[in-house]
Amino acid sequence: MGDVVAHSKVDFGALAALHKWPSLANQRRPDRASYQVSEGTLDECISAFMAKPSTTRHLYEIRTAAQPPLVTDILSPDHIAELSRLREFL
Repeated sequence: MGDVVAHSKVDFGALAALHKWPSLANQRRPDRASYQVSEGTLDECISAFMAKPSTTRHLYEIRTAAQPPLVTDILSPDHIAELSRLREFL
């Protein structure tokens, strides 16, 4: 991925929304839809996600416009954490 990162630019100012999945016993409820908890830039949503307790981050995702190859339209918790680590280099 190093080569991809070196040649990729991510627009952290792009509009994004942080979504949370309803949960039961700290597990996602697949029978329910996620709901929006905040909206702002991709950077703001990543920061809001990283401010959540690590034990609940699996209940969140960020939705934004895709920016191939590094940003998909729905970002998983692992993907968000990776973008958070990489954002100073992008």
